[in-house]
Amino acid sequence: MSEDFFQRYDGASAPSADAHGAPRAIIDIGSNSIRLVVWRDGSRVPAVMFNEKRMAGLGAALAQDNRLSEEAMDVAQETLARFLEVARQIGVGSLRAVATAAVRDASNGEELVERIQRCSGLSIDVLTGDEEAAASAYGVIAGIPGADGIVGDLGGGSLELIRVSNGRIGSRISLPIGSLRLAELRARGSRSLDRLLHRLLEDQQWISQGQGKPFYAVGGSWRALAQVHMDLCEHPLPMIHQYRFPAQAMSPLVRALAQISTKRLKKVAGLSSSRIPTLSGAAALLSAVLRRLGSSEVVISGWGLREGLLYQNMTPEQRARDPLIDAARAEGEREGRFPGQGDRLHQWIAPLFADEGPEVERLRHAACLLADVAWRAHPDFRPDRGLEFALHGNWVGIDGFGRAMLGAALFANFGGAANHPARGLLGGLADDASLDRARQWGLAMRLALRISGGAAQVLNGIGLSRSGDMLIMSLPAERRALYGEAVSRRHKALASALGLSPRLTIIG
Repeated sequence: MSEDFFQRYDGASAPSADAHGAPRAIIDIGSNSIRLVVWRDGSRVPAVMFNEKRMAGLGAALAQDNRLSEEAMDVAQETLARFLEVARQIGVGSLRAVATAAVRDASNGEELVERIQRCSGLSIDVLTGDEEAAASAYGVIAGIPGADGIVGDLGGGSLELIRVSNGRIGSRISLPIGSLRLAELRARGSRSLDRLLHRLLEDQQWISQGQGKPFYAVGGSWRALAQVHMDLCEHPLPMIHQYRFPAQAMSPLVRALAQISTKRLKKVAGLSSSRIPTLSGAAALLSAVLRRLGSSEVVISGWGLREGLLYQNMTPEQRARDPLIDAARAEGEREGRFPGQGDRLHQWIAPLFADEGPEVERLRHAACLLADVAWRAHPDFRPDRGLEFALHGNWVGIDGFGRAMLGAALFANFGGAANHPARGLLGGLADDASLDRARQWGLAMRLALRISGGAAQVLNGIGLSRSGDMLIMSLPAERRALYGEAVSRRHKALASALGLSPRLTIIG
């Protein structure tokens, strides 16, 4: 991707190179809404400084005469004027404005683009259907690195379907089916969506590659649908990204939506009232898409087009980083006492858990990177602080199971009791055996932090290993004094959790 992918923004004009170190922003002009997002930095998982959306309804009138209404264009111009001023005040150094299906398809879309350019100097990049699909797919890959299936991004004016696997995008297609057009399409009959999808996809042989694989759902309407599903299922953790449910759950969900009142839907946590009118149509379309693709499950992605545009502009080295590990390391360095502590901690306890596969190991690594995030809190509240970091942190590349594992590890690391009620919450996300293993991680981290005082280099030369039914800690003779009463207690606690007996060995 070229260096001018993002435009320099100085409050007056838009072109030129990126301002190094300054916040960067994207303005996304969609068929339903216009959104400004500002990120603080260019890391693998950049922190969001500002995020604002306005429902503009640019695509609302397209079905009538294929034109953007004057009213909607006025709203767009007013909104963009505000967003540009906000970007200037924040100190945004680079900005990209993109428009999708409504502006792309409207006969007067170019008129809006020229009006904005004339009034503000902002250049708007009208994405082709192929470019929009690619950006959405890269957004999913950025947030779910192991994604293998079909991505579906439902916007107000179009539906993009893209094959993803091994961190790459394959065949894709942009379909003229958006949330603003669903009411009209469904009015043609109960099987109208199935017939339309069959006609639009009958020549797309690659679609069969989605058989038995996950469907990665992107877009506000499908995220809103997931919030309703969470509510109906009493899911214990209201985190949308990587929330999943089986494809077979769609038929009951469609039926439930036909019976739920608007008053009831307004009580669903986090559900925007503006999304309620589109829920039944979004559910019907998702159900039809899953049938057509033969998908195994739905995985909701909180990342999409905007994050995909950022990802496309990253270096190969940045893309290769694990987003969970990268974000946990940054958070650990920011909140912890000593630099490099988390990685050394991970190395030190790793021999105790050599039987774990790579997916579980990365969760353990993330837990170690976060092992010191609650040290500033009152001791009585550190377990809760650690649990909060794990369950509600702005992580990607992790699902509910992974968050529960992080939570169990950090809760134990900060002194949380094994029989605490928090175990019940975590039990709704992960099985007992896995939570027991995560608690072992936490107790190992707790031992390491106590004997080292938190300083990573102190662990050099100190060994921790299993041998038969013993958990052996090896200390050089000159460091014998480190093994005090508090360390002994934590050594015993970890050994007990592992089903072993503690032993201290002095070397030299």
